[in-house]
Order: sequence, then C-alpha cells, then structure tokens
Amino acid sequence: MKTGSPIYLDHAATSWPKPERVSQSMLEILNGPAANSGRGNYRMAMNAGRTILQTRTALAQLLQVENANDIVFTSNTTEALNLAIKGCLREGDHVVATMVEHNSVRRPLEYLKRTKGIQVDYIPVSAQGVLDMAELKERVTSQTRLVVCAHSSNLLGSILPVEEIGKIAHAAGALMLIDAAQTIGCYTVDVKQTGADMIAFPGHKSLLGPQGTGGLYIRPELELEPLLHGGTGSQSEAVEMPKVRPDQYEAGTLNTVGIAGLGAGIRTVMEYGIEKIYQHEWQLTQQLMQGLLEIKGLTCLGPELGMPRTGLVAFTLEGFDAAEVAFRLDRQYQISVRAGYHCTPLGHMSAGTTGRGAVRASVGYSTTVQEIEALITAMKQIAQ
Repeated sequence: MKTGSPIYLDHAATSWPKPERVSQSMLEILNGPAANSGRGNYRMAMNAGRTILQTRTALAQLLQVENANDIVFTSNTTEALNLAIKGCLREGDHVVATMVEHNSVRRPLEYLKRTKGIQVDYIPVSAQGVLDMAELKERVTSQTRLVVCAHSSNLLGSILPVEEIGKIAHAAGALMLIDAAQTIGCYTVDVKQTGADMIAFPGHKSLLGPQGTGGLYIRPELELEPLLHGGTGSQSEAVEMPKVRPDQYEAGTLNTVGIAGLGAGIRTVMEYGIEKIYQHEWQLTQQLMQGLLEIKGLTCLGPELGMPRTGLVAFTLEGFDAAEVAFRLDRQYQISVRAGYHCTPLGHMSAGTTGRGAVRASVGYSTTVQEIEALITAMKQIAQ
C-alpha cells in the first residue's frame, strides 16, 4: 500500500492505477508521428495502423484467435454486446440468458423484446452463483437463436461453466455469446476452449488499458449486421459497409491513443501471467472473506470460502445501508469501494438483496495484502 494514497478496491469497474507503460504508449501516439489509421498511405497514417494492428494481434494471442481481423475494436463492452446482440437477432428470435446478466446484456434484450418481438428466458442462478443447468438444457431448443451469459458475475464473483453452456447451445444450433467483462485479463478466456461464437470484452478492467477501449471477437463464418455505418477508409466508393473485417464493424475514426494504451496493458498482463494474476486475486478474496465473516451481521455474497471466484467480494451488513458503508469507507478511511445495484438487478434478485443493494470490494493484480487488512479493520470499526 502506498503511503498517503487512497486504497482503490473497485477494479471490477475499472483498474487503477494503470501501469506506467500504458500512459507512455498513449503519449507516444498523441505527441508522435501518428495520424488517422487507414486514411492514407503516408508514414504517419501507417504508424497509427501499425499500432492498432499490434494491439489486435496481442488480443488474438490472448484469446487464442487464429485471425486477428476477427477481433473488432469498440469503445467498451457495452458497445461490443450491443453489436453482438443487435447484429445477430431478428424479429421473433428466441434468446436464453442468465439471472446474473449485466444491464449491458439485459437492456438490449429487453429493447429487442419490445421492438422486434424476440423472446427471452433468464435461467435461475443460486445465491452462490450456480446456474441451473437442468433448466438451461430445457430452455435451449431448436428455436433458440442465441445463448448469452456473463463469464463471471460482477456481483457474486461466480464463474459460469461457459464450455458446457456452449456445448448445449451448439447442440441446439444456437449461437454462444460470452460477456467477458470480469474475466479477460485475470482468468483464461480461450476461443478454442470455449467454442464461443462471440466474446465481448473491456480494455480498461483487467487488461489494464484506458477507459474508452473494448472489443468483440466474432467467429469467422458469422455475419452480423453492423451497429454503426460510416467511413472506414476502405471501399469508399461503395454504398454499403465493406464486407472485409475488421472494417465491416469499425466505422469512423478509431481510438488510436486508447488502443495504444490497451496494447501496453495487454503486454503487462501477458508478461505477468494470467494464472498468476488469478491466484493472486483469489488469495486476496479469501483473505477478505475470512476477515469479513468474523463481523457479526455481515454476509458475503456469492461462492463460499474456498470456492473459485473472480477478484471481488460483495457483502451486506445488517442494520447498515450499503451506500452509507461505502461513504464512510471513503471519507473516514480513504478506501474506494462500490455500493448499490452494480448495474445487475437480476444478480441482486438471485442474491436476495433486491431493495438493499450491496457493498462490493474488488481487487486487481496490484492490490496488496495490507490494503485488504485495512478494509477488514475499517469494516470491523464501522460495524462496532
């Protein structure tokens, strides 16, 4: 823990602090000889294109994607999920999702339910985050177009069996979309292993890049309706969007500065090692849960102590409003956590915390044992 620095425990929202090389890479593009990628054959434009290609290639390596052009850049996971969902669904289609979905999945689905008449089934999840696989198998039929699931709940921290879910989806002829917002960069997300048709992900969380970055992997044979239409720098004479990837889904000027920072973040993750990051974060969650569970009236949500989970612990404290706890942690102890509904009302329904919300502490690869101890001590004092 850095003396005088705030204790940041909201990595599930965005990682902080970023590695120094991230800002350095961004400044090199911002102040260096880099222009608009794909809009010219002069050296400055080529430099920008090279930066984007390097980051796209690094993502392909991370996800085990054979062709880097099957990864398209977006401004965040929400845009990626909207492209995936709205790009593949048509009027009357059937979709199966889960009860731990983020609003970036639920809201597009409910929008299409209202406007396109799609049908949506949300599969129950236990308070510990265990998906009802029997009901999933029953709900996924030959009429199902898409199965979408959060790889890990941003409230419970539970990890869904995406490989098994994907097999069920494909056996029925449905597509599989994974929301990897809470896993990419801190848990293995492998296209070949999961068999996913689409994977949406952020650049600013465990990939350690800047905000305003994200992406979507799209299986080579899958054609989506573009979310945006406009200039790409290629096939400018055509009325329609180009059919070549990634141009087909990347209308307008890309965030070259942000993508450069994302590339630097990915390099940090790959050098450190995904498994090492996961083990570090898991050990911190276990330390946190052990300390919090000693507090009378405090309940930790999600998987029990000792079970797999991503690097977050949400909890409630009897007699205290979640927002009040978070406010006091910030003002009295300089500890930053998140309180409320975490954009997942479905998750709170599963956890039984609707109407109350929860406090969520989430760790990153740079979080220390001392910072976790500081949170435990602070919570014991607040509870007293």
